[in-house]
Amino acid sequence: MTYLKHLRLLAGAATVALVSSGAMAADVTIRLGHMNPDEPLDSHSGTMAAIFKSFVEANTNGTIEVKLFANGQLGKESEVIDQVRSGVVESFISSAGGVAGHYPLVGVFDMPFAFPNIAVASKVISRDSSFGKKFVADLEKKTDLKVLGLIDSGGFFVFSNNKRPIKTVEDMKGLKIRTMTLPTHEAIVSSLGGQPTALPWAEVYTALQTGVADGQMNPIPIMAFAKFDEVQKYLSISNHVITPYVWFMNKDFLAKLKPEQRDVVLWASDVASEAGRGMSRLIEASDRGLPRLAKKMQVNTIPAAELKKFADATQPAVRKLIEGKYGKEGTEMLDAMLASIKENM
Repeated sequence: MTYLKHLRLLAGAATVALVSSGAMAADVTIRLGHMNPDEPLDSHSGTMAAIFKSFVEANTNGTIEVKLFANGQLGKESEVIDQVRSGVVESFISSAGGVAGHYPLVGVFDMPFAFPNIAVASKVISRDSSFGKKFVADLEKKTDLKVLGLIDSGGFFVFSNNKRPIKTVEDMKGLKIRTMTLPTHEAIVSSLGGQPTALPWAEVYTALQTGVADGQMNPIPIMAFAKFDEVQKYLSISNHVITPYVWFMNKDFLAKLKPEQRDVVLWASDVASEAGRGMSRLIEASDRGLPRLAKKMQVNTIPAAELKKFADATQPAVRKLIEGKYGKEGTEMLDAMLASIKENM
């Protein structure tokens, strides 16, 4: 059975269970937002939201209703995290860009070329890894939010632009590259000679279309569902960074649920997170990912020898920024992540 069919069966089975169980009227509502498409087969957060909704509603006999708000309907990421903290919204799945405004140490994930492959990244960027436990505990302490899930952003970041293929560090010079509002991402682009252009997600497509930005960097699955192949000519596979998505829930809301409801929410979020992780790999490996983009874009892989030059240019800049901006705390968090990577290689 393919993973795609398995996900469909999971969602279908949960829905059937809900309908056939003589579900009670909901007495609790969870509003769950994210920035990506609501179609479960287009993005990992769409998958996570759909699986969570089905499993929670089915396994609480309908006493909890989950309302989904995709495509940034609730506002900008940092603003929605504020809404979750205040209890206006119960839950939100955020990219690292949204997290940064509330927990700047998320920037440690941006050490370029730190992760050797997706297998190691999947093990480290998890609530169950040694580093994940340290990261989540500190994040929860400083934000007063509950972390339901921690997964990767959909794969390694690659570069795209409208000017030229990026094959060497010199090819980056002068390119206006859109970044999230992360100082570490801006440092990466600057250290390569590019011009970082920090823009919110909702503005990226238009910025690329109009030339406000020449290019951007994102994982391939995100580029695919965002249809960047419509507004970008060149895709250069650098695999330079992989960042987390963090799934938040209001801590007081979770604590006030009945114990059996809380158990279902925690269990369903674990299942949904793993499904989202799997969906990212599925999109990457299928014609919904790189093959789709390659139909319109010119694709090149940056040679290993050149990537070493990229690493030599960017790693000192990012470490210096983390040490200078976040002090001893940032350095310790970064070193803990690097140690976890070595543990899982």
